[in-house]
Amino acid sequence: MENNNSLHSNNKHAHDQIKICVSGAADTGHCGIGTLDKAQELGREIARQGAVLVTGATTGFPFWAAKGAKEAGGVSVGFSPASSEKEHVETYKLPLDYMDLIVYTGFGYPGRDLLLTRSSDAVMFGCGRIGTIHEFTVAFEDNKVIGVLQGPWEMSEQIKEMIEKGHRPNEKIIFGDNEKKLVEDVIAMVKKYKIDEHK
Repeated sequence: MENNNSLHSNNKHAHDQIKICVSGAADTGHCGIGTLDKAQELGREIARQGAVLVTGATTGFPFWAAKGAKEAGGVSVGFSPASSEKEHVETYKLPLDYMDLIVYTGFGYPGRDLLLTRSSDAVMFGCGRIGTIHEFTVAFEDNKVIGVLQGPWEMSEQIKEMIEKGHRPNEKIIFGDNEKKLVEDVIAMVKKYKIDEHK
């Protein structure tokens, strides 16, 4: 009984943990050498720095981020486009590995993207495709803290171009090529805005 109480007392503010979504391509064939290593390291850093990893419960870049987070002892939550585990595995052909919890949204990819980003305090982007761009625009419109990981892929430049041509400056977007520093900067910005909101 004593152990249970001490366990609960240590975790009573676990709901306050920062939740960081990692968005990226499910198919990384176009992403360049070292992409999956960077995804894995990004996941590790999110866990090391005490945040919860949130992904679309998919393959590719988010899958390797989840793998990294679990290797570092972190918590990994997935938001599936499917309405059940059976549909997730059989229809969408998505994995169950490296997830502590999967939320089966039943909203397909577009609806899932909205719940995925909205449930997170910040969204980080790696190598991606059109679905990643969709998640970026949703996060942008929701005024989320955004981290853009630069690597051997085009996505970071595409995001820069969208921001420049979008004519809507946004001070909550951070670019960086070092996983550790980028996660540090994203967490610091999330904390800053959380403090401002409570003033």
